[in-house]
Amino acid sequence: MPEGPSWDALRHHGDAELVPGGVDFAVNVRGDGPPAWLRERLASRLGDLGGYPTVDDDEAAVAAVAARHGVGPDGVLLLGGAAEGFHLIADHAARRGLHAAVVHPSFTEPEVELRRAGVGVDRVILPPPYRLDPALVPDEADLVVVGNPTNPTSVLHPRDTVAALCRPGRVTVVDEAFCDVVSDEAGHTLAGAGLPGLVVLRSLTKTWALAGLRVGYAVGDPAVLADLATDRPHWPLGTLQLEAVRACLAPAADRELETVRAQVVAEREAMVAALETAGIPVVVPPEAPFVLVRTPAGMDPVAFRAGLARRGIATRRGDTFPGLDATYLRLAVRDGRMVAELVRAWRAQREGDRR
Repeated sequence: MPEGPSWDALRHHGDAELVPGGVDFAVNVRGDGPPAWLRERLASRLGDLGGYPTVDDDEAAVAAVAARHGVGPDGVLLLGGAAEGFHLIADHAARRGLHAAVVHPSFTEPEVELRRAGVGVDRVILPPPYRLDPALVPDEADLVVVGNPTNPTSVLHPRDTVAALCRPGRVTVVDEAFCDVVSDEAGHTLAGAGLPGLVVLRSLTKTWALAGLRVGYAVGDPAVLADLATDRPHWPLGTLQLEAVRACLAPAADRELETVRAQVVAEREAMVAALETAGIPVVVPPEAPFVLVRTPAGMDPVAFRAGLARRGIATRRGDTFPGLDATYLRLAVRDGRMVAELVRAWRAQREGDRR
């Protein structure tokens, strides 16, 4: 392992930070559960759980993704969450003898999976303000992983900058788990771009609060996707997962997504204004549904985060992300009431520690 977070730290996830009965800024899932229409849609299929998922259900879900992104069915791979995509990519890299470069700071699961599979990994650590420079990626890397927007920095890279990583003979994996709620999705996503070796991972669990269902998909180079599917078990997605794909990619859901997107942008802008007014340092202008901040200068960051937790505020620690340290915290975008509770706890902890 290179210098930086330990293996256990790389495997850390925000749900470990949750405080019983507290306010959750640690987990990047919007809301406590799926909207009523989606619950009803899923509930309508409960009577079908006595049988195996059907070919018709699978084909309909694939067709929904293909229509959404303007690709053929062979350019779609349905997944049990984006996490399964990282697992399959790691196995693909091991079979093909690929050498990987992972752009950091970013979601750590891709590196965990690559190392689990015995794949060599170079870390490309972006300095502040964490903007992607393709020239920093080693030329010998024939697998590159980057997030867009990037978790936890909330940086959204230009579409052409990410596309510059693609070339024949290289697999380029773009984690777009949060791209559906950026202000200009069409201008930033590479899903459907048709570039050689490109694999775009999408999650339905964040925006639609389906984390417990584990559902997502990949869009990209058909040859790479076919290899990713090698040796998968029969029925890798269940009936409810397939129904969720169809529901969340239906035209009616797209219309609701526009409303959700506008709400995320408005809540983020209000949250940033409240944080800055309270003297809470926002590291970079955020463009995703989370904000990267720093703990007060001169204070023990670990003790400060623990103090927030005692006051009922769960935050995502930053020191498990290569390129960051314990002074960084990631905060999920929340509504005004929750942000006010965060600000009160932050001020109380800050002033209490200084006495």
